[in-house]
Amino acid sequence: MGVTAHVLAIDAGNSKTDVALVAPDGSVLATARGGGFRPPAVGVEAAVDTLAEAVTEAFAAAGVTSATHVSACLANADFPVEEEELAKALHARAWGRTVTVRNDTFAILRAGVTEPRGVAVVCGAGINCVGMRPDGRTARFPALGRISGDWGGGWGLAEEALWHAARAEDGRGEQTALARTLPAHFDLPTMYALIEALHLEHIEQPRRHELTPVLFTTAAAGDPVARSLIDRLAEEVTTMATVALTRLDLLEEETPVLLGGGILAARHPQLDDGIRDRLTSRAPKAVPQVVEASPVLGAALLGLDHLKAPMEAQARVRAHYEP
Repeated sequence: MGVTAHVLAIDAGNSKTDVALVAPDGSVLATARGGGFRPPAVGVEAAVDTLAEAVTEAFAAAGVTSATHVSACLANADFPVEEEELAKALHARAWGRTVTVRNDTFAILRAGVTEPRGVAVVCGAGINCVGMRPDGRTARFPALGRISGDWGGGWGLAEEALWHAARAEDGRGEQTALARTLPAHFDLPTMYALIEALHLEHIEQPRRHELTPVLFTTAAAGDPVARSLIDRLAEEVTTMATVALTRLDLLEEETPVLLGGGILAARHPQLDDGIRDRLTSRAPKAVPQVVEASPVLGAALLGLDHLKAPMEAQARVRAHYEP
């Protein structure tokens, strides 16, 4: 018979996948990294094939053939029906006896708390928020963009910055330095030239994300329009966190609010202070903190929670990722 690990932890985002194999005592047996997980673009089976490359590498490094439980936190698992479909696909690979799939935002939340209790807001390319309690109750949002009521994230901020800059240049809107700083990032003289380059795809669409740091730099220099967009994001983050706390009856209890993703982890002063000030007003017992630990730690801890592992095991795996 092959050797079995306790938990196969998977954290799979749009750009990369991290895998960890955890022993019953919480020791990390092996880790691996793979490509992005994008089932909407390539289909479920092809997306799981990408996971399989990293999982196979970790199994080989650890000298094991399966795990007791697979704890997978996956991007694009936005609805319970999607989590169920992905769980079936992972179960068919026979990587573990049992499988649990959650949205990848839960990994960031669990990585930042000592027990499965709290709220996390993640702002990277998009924006999302989840919350959980030890009794299994959760709060979540579809997080599909404008059709699900979302505003923010790197993509949304770049689009808003372009909108304001275009209107400033042609006279329809308030003047803003963004009309100069955005095209300058691509060595272009005007917003008209940038709009043309984006439209004709002389600048590839994914490169629009590069404009989000330009927005923050312009805001830090004092531009009122740029600053207003940062304030709006602080408002959105606070609103999502407060709604999740309310749904879970945690508004009146001291509760961690984890801030993750590239934009929030960057600790931009205006955004960071704006979120903290608003939380102090609306959720005084919330304890905001930026999550710096690897999200795969959260997937591993959720797996240990599922198996009712002792606290010593949880402390050991956390020590591996938080030396």
